[in-house]
Amino acid sequence: MLQFKPQKGRVIFHIDMNCFYASVEMAYDPSLKGKPLAIAGNPEERKGIIVTSSYEARDEGVYTTMPLWEARKKCPHLIVKKPNFDRYRKASRKIFSLLTEVTPLVEPVSIDEAYLDVTETHHPGGPIQLAKDLQNRIYTELDLPCSIGIAPNKFLAKMASDMKKPMGVTILRKREIEKILWPLPIEKMYGVGNKTAKKLHTLQIETIGDLANKDVYILKQMLGINGERLKNRANGVDLRPVDPDAVHEFKSIGSSQTLPQDTTDEREIIRLLSELADNVMRRTKRKERAGRTVQLMIRYYDRQTITRSKTLPYYIDDKADMITIATELLDNHWDRRPIRLLGVTLQDVEETKHIAKQLDLFTYEEEAEKEKLHDTIEQLTEKYGKNPFKRLADSEDSLEPQTSFQKDFLDDFLSNK
Repeated sequence: MLQFKPQKGRVIFHIDMNCFYASVEMAYDPSLKGKPLAIAGNPEERKGIIVTSSYEARDEGVYTTMPLWEARKKCPHLIVKKPNFDRYRKASRKIFSLLTEVTPLVEPVSIDEAYLDVTETHHPGGPIQLAKDLQNRIYTELDLPCSIGIAPNKFLAKMASDMKKPMGVTILRKREIEKILWPLPIEKMYGVGNKTAKKLHTLQIETIGDLANKDVYILKQMLGINGERLKNRANGVDLRPVDPDAVHEFKSIGSSQTLPQDTTDEREIIRLLSELADNVMRRTKRKERAGRTVQLMIRYYDRQTITRSKTLPYYIDDKADMITIATELLDNHWDRRPIRLLGVTLQDVEETKHIAKQLDLFTYEEEAEKEKLHDTIEQLTEKYGKNPFKRLADSEDSLEPQTSFQKDFLDDFLSNK
């Protein structure tokens, strides 16, 4: 048990910060330690939803996504703090700085989560002691707890990090999955959401072991290629490398918000739609991106949710374009029932410098017969000038933290590489 370094294969860490937002607040104000603490957005309004909570609050029945009024009912002495996103981003930068001192092979997953490939990282105590030392350093230097999973691949490392919280270090070897992993309910498997779990239950799959032993043809009939992928994961097979460049690969930028009350007031709905479009486009320009598919999400008073989208023949990074298309989608698909939540997302996102390459003069001359491309270049040139995709300076505006805040940390990671 003192060493874990297989003769062949990789040694992967999954780092998962424990109750991250709450832990950052407790590090900032130590008087909060040991108390039931919850982070919730806009506590005064109904959209006050628990973002995260301390373990003391969880012991009282408070959990993530619970409405604030219900959390306070379960835990009358609950301490509630509004999110401080600047504080969380600063803490995240410090965490990732420590991780990259261990190995350059760090793949960020979110603001508080990452994979590390430490196969070639030499430590006198081996990988297990390396994990303990890293965990201890994050705790002593930043006052933030984390759990670490150690395994030969990313999936098993992720499953391992969830097995002991807080401050756990858990090893999961392939030879142990039948004993440790397979008895777990299928809902505990990373990559299986509620909808997928319901489908698997119809196939009499109740545990991860049931999935591991199910006929792949039946799974593919039900879930497509994802059925085969999940079966492989359940058998401990995951060939994905730890890829630091995966940080570049996000293809959408979105924002959503719950209304203070269900409404059919078109003015209020359009006002919120405009705010969301502005939020998305400021982040799009800040990331030097553009996209060509606009998606609208509507959640009605009864929680029924629909998503509708429109794909354009050209890329956009302008609020006016986004709000025009989002409004068109709203007009075409809103059935006038009271709306609870709205969301807008820009999809098929690419870096503007790559789009510029696609639309340079030589490409234009080669494909001038394509009228749409010609129109696109003219529109972009008219709107943005000779070089429509010139480098955009980072906005100095403070961005309103919405549901896509979790992706903002990627900018910080990239700027420090």
